[in-house]
Amino acid sequence: MFFASVSDVILRAFFALVTALLFGFIFMHYFILWAKRLGLGQSVRLDGPKRHLSKEGIPTAAGLIIWFGVILSTLLWANLGNVFVQIALWVILSFSCIGFVDDILKIKRGEGKGFSIKNKLLLQGIVALTIAGWIYIATGGSSYLYIPIVDYDLNLGFFYILFAAAVIFFFSNAVNLTDGLDGMVTVPSLCVILALMVFTYINICYVGKVKELMVVLGAASGSLIAFLWYNCYPARVFMGDAGSLPLGALLGMAAVTIRQEILFFIAGGLFIVEALSVFLQIFSFRLRGKRIFKMAPLHHHYELKGWPEPMVVVRFWIISIILAVISVSVLRIG
Repeated sequence: MFFASVSDVILRAFFALVTALLFGFIFMHYFILWAKRLGLGQSVRLDGPKRHLSKEGIPTAAGLIIWFGVILSTLLWANLGNVFVQIALWVILSFSCIGFVDDILKIKRGEGKGFSIKNKLLLQGIVALTIAGWIYIATGGSSYLYIPIVDYDLNLGFFYILFAAAVIFFFSNAVNLTDGLDGMVTVPSLCVILALMVFTYINICYVGKVKELMVVLGAASGSLIAFLWYNCYPARVFMGDAGSLPLGALLGMAAVTIRQEILFFIAGGLFIVEALSVFLQIFSFRLRGKRIFKMAPLHHHYELKGWPEPMVVVRFWIISIILAVISVSVLRIG
């Protein structure tokens, strides 16, 4: 808030990015050392790809540093009186707490056994509904789903709250499921953030003061770039659920707030496919007793087909870049 007097939101978003980037570069190194001393090491599932056993013990829960940098940068550069900034900070804090507790439980119990799936999803669902209701009130009860190209607003009425909550909830878990390989989730998230910043700046959804979200998104991109420095193959640290759960929730919240959910689904298509691969795998196994993929999420399927880990990651990055470009192109067509 100290520098929120700078009138140009793009300039403040850039400085927020730089601030979070520098913070991440400096403190991620010390977090790795601290996490090693405390034994905050990755717990690897025994039923996963065998090559992942080498990741056992690598520091995790680096989402703490990622989001601390985002919050610090937001406090410095954003207008804290803006309701959408307040909602974004609540998204980060609430989902980070859920993720961090899950990370700690996994470390203590071993083999990736954190929250029970039921309890974890219940907590996320409650928080997502709260956030969706807050957005509904902050936007003056706006309940329109914008459909690009045809330039049509579909009125969902009160059901928009459920729809918004579902978007936040789904993407929180989708990003979490995608975060399974070194550097995997960072570049796709940056692509989606860039697309969201373009949508936010153009802002054809008629929601006032929404452009202030660009500062938070800028800070998030800076933290993610710094994290990638340490998380690229071979990774020295993992973000854990403390990083991935709030990341997906923040992306979903931003998309809902600026009323560009459909274009967001295009830009975040990789996350959708990764999550659907898990649902389809479970559904197929319970219905037919057969698996569709060698292993889900989808990136593990290609690992077990023999693709080296860096190859899977980079090819998924390329797909994300293409999807982000398509989403922005569709917006311009509209």
